[in-house]
Amino acid sequence: MDKGTDFTGTWHIYEMEMWDEDYFNMEVQAYIRIDPNNLGVFQFGLVSGCIDGKLVDYADGERFEFTWEGNDECDPVCGSGWIRIKEEDLLEGEFRIHLGDDSTFLARRAKK
Repeated sequence: MDKGTDFTGTWHIYEMEMWDEDYFNMEVQAYIRIDPNNLGVFQFGLVSGCIDGKLVDYADGERFEFTWEGNDECDPVCGSGWIRIKEEDLLEGEFRIHLGDDSTFLARRAKK
């Protein structure tokens, strides 16, 4: 695989630090999708948005860091975040809402 393709695909969020499953899966199954061009989309609860990211090397491994813009209950919001592979088909990350909440999360690669 090419460097970076490990992040490509759709990942189902199954745990969030700040919100319970009833909230983060209320409209759709919570997810984050990263495309090969380092753009993507996500939704959890009533928060959804578009991602613009890049790969960043750290001493302990590679992370995909991103900024995002979107909506929270129809109000415009933006923020940042990151993801890293925790183990095969499992990632961990964080969403940060500008002037709002932050939450770490865990996600599994969606079955094709």
